[in-house]
Amino acid sequence: MEADHGCMSMFFYLLLFFSLFLNLFFLFPSAFQQLILRPGELTWTKEASTVAETVAAITCSGHGLAFVDGVPGTESLPVCECNTCYGGDDCSVFDLDCFADVESGDPMFLEPYWKKHASISAVVISGWHRMSYRTDNFITLIELENHIRLLHSHVGNAIIDDKFIVFGVGSMQLINALVYALSSETSTPATVVAAVPYYNSYKSQTLMFDSKSYDWKGDAWNLSDTIPTNLVIEFVTCPNNPDGQLNKPVLNGSSVIYDHAYYWPHYTAIQAPADGDAMLFTMSKVSGHAGSRFGWALIRSPSVYEKVLEYVNLNSIGTSHESNLRMLTIIKAMLAEKEEEPVDDIFGFGKKIMSERWKRLNDIVSLTKRFSLQSLDPLSCTYFNTQIDPSPAYGWLKCEMEEDEDCYAVLKEGGILSRPGSHYGDSGRYTRLSLLKGDDDFQMLLLRLSNIVGVNVLEQEYTGSDSDKIV
Repeated sequence: MEADHGCMSMFFYLLLFFSLFLNLFFLFPSAFQQLILRPGELTWTKEASTVAETVAAITCSGHGLAFVDGVPGTESLPVCECNTCYGGDDCSVFDLDCFADVESGDPMFLEPYWKKHASISAVVISGWHRMSYRTDNFITLIELENHIRLLHSHVGNAIIDDKFIVFGVGSMQLINALVYALSSETSTPATVVAAVPYYNSYKSQTLMFDSKSYDWKGDAWNLSDTIPTNLVIEFVTCPNNPDGQLNKPVLNGSSVIYDHAYYWPHYTAIQAPADGDAMLFTMSKVSGHAGSRFGWALIRSPSVYEKVLEYVNLNSIGTSHESNLRMLTIIKAMLAEKEEEPVDDIFGFGKKIMSERWKRLNDIVSLTKRFSLQSLDPLSCTYFNTQIDPSPAYGWLKCEMEEDEDCYAVLKEGGILSRPGSHYGDSGRYTRLSLLKGDDDFQMLLLRLSNIVGVNVLEQEYTGSDSDKIV
């Protein structure tokens, strides 16, 4: 009997232990997973990582991409999203009648760089990542701000020690935020201007918001002498969009908003760090991540900073936390190469592509008197520590023939979609050609422009993958 009693007691204790184990397992599954996992083995990220790698491996014939958030096709995998002029399930079908679309400033030329740096640029986000409206510093992420400062210090394109930083949904949101803040500093309505050719959003945003505190007056060169310059807000884009010129303020004594979206070594020589009172930058042009919608302003005045911060808080309660995390990861990846030779980093990569595109575009245009391009000279660059050739983001094309009053229409007739000069407050004889897009788009531009100019190009030989067949 005693033996039976002992066995029953042992069975009871085993049952109790097993019951407690099951309860703890279901209450704290992650803790038990950690006990049985090998060091470094993935848990909750494993499925997401597998999906990301599987989708990234879809090649789309090299003329498109598949995305994790894309429309599902066969086997529940996302379908290919093809580049312009390509179609078919795998983007292998080339349309010879397609327009060369170089209208937008979509910076896809940097996509190959990030494919080569996939591991250090990847981002994993938990389902509970920063669910609150706020961050660790109101609506500004401290670590991201610190790395933006490190990036400017590394490149040498801006003095940041005496500046506040405000994040924006792209620099686009900060355009009107700065106009709002600076106009609050004047006792009467401010006048907003920019020198022709100017980036159109300065005009369109100022007119759209239709504030009693400021008015759009157009070309800074034509501003009436009766308006005191201390009541003027002047946009100065340097390098300029669309013509790549290193613009300076036209008016003495005006409040200046410097738009330095393109003041990075892959678009222009860095000759000295910018030191304006209010300066705009955007990740879309420095890293190519236009879709993440992230920009920032460097602001010297505490009162202007507070007004811009107020505007962003009321307008959008800051920027997306997911976007902040991705941009932090991207900047860290860029800075990880700072010990490398500049020619090997993202700026050297981008500079090589843009300077080669500029040269090839000039080679075609130089074959005719019908068109001309803006004149840009080689300049000494502190980042590369040498003189560098021009590498602008855009070609500012002019139609020289008297009958070609609408240059946009001339190119469209030849199969090229551009952006007309009137969009920039300038003559219709000008039109903008984007050099920022992917290689397929640029090759199509060369093909169509070669045909307009009269270069002997056999369209049937063009596949979009061999640039030597274009010129």
